[in-house]
Amino acid sequence: MPRERGQKVVATNRKARHEYTIEDTYEAGIVLQGTEVKSLREGRASLVDGYAFIDGGEMWLDAVHIPEYTEGTWNNHTPRRKRKLLLHKQEIVKISHRVKDGGYTLIPLSIYFSDGRAKVELAVAKGKREYDKRQALRERQDKREADRAMSSRRHLGE
Repeated sequence: MPRERGQKVVATNRKARHEYTIEDTYEAGIVLQGTEVKSLREGRASLVDGYAFIDGGEMWLDAVHIPEYTEGTWNNHTPRRKRKLLLHKQEIVKISHRVKDGGYTLIPLSIYFSDGRAKVELAVAKGKREYDKRQALRERQDKREADRAMSSRRHLGE
């Protein structure tokens, strides 16, 4: 059987880009149990409440919901548990300094399979204030209206 190639996105955290200003992103491997992998391959996961933290020089992913595998038996996994993330020591140290300096948090942006291996895209992010969110929405709406006006003007000229 040929090995899996390319990327297959399982879950994305679409709210994260609205709630946070993303500074840096990192790709990390995830330590999973067998039934978790099978559940992810079915495309089932939720990153809504997920976050990452550093404890004892290791990085952990918490509150990410991977539902139980439907065909699993008594040794099925618990849906919300701490999962170890695999990163280089230098990256963990660098991230930990950023988080300790203040105001930054670690949030998962997406879970995907890269060449058959489960990966998570982590972001070092800073929370947005309410007025920042409103301003971003207003800018997006203004851009959409301008594009619409340009498009209608282009169609009238033809």
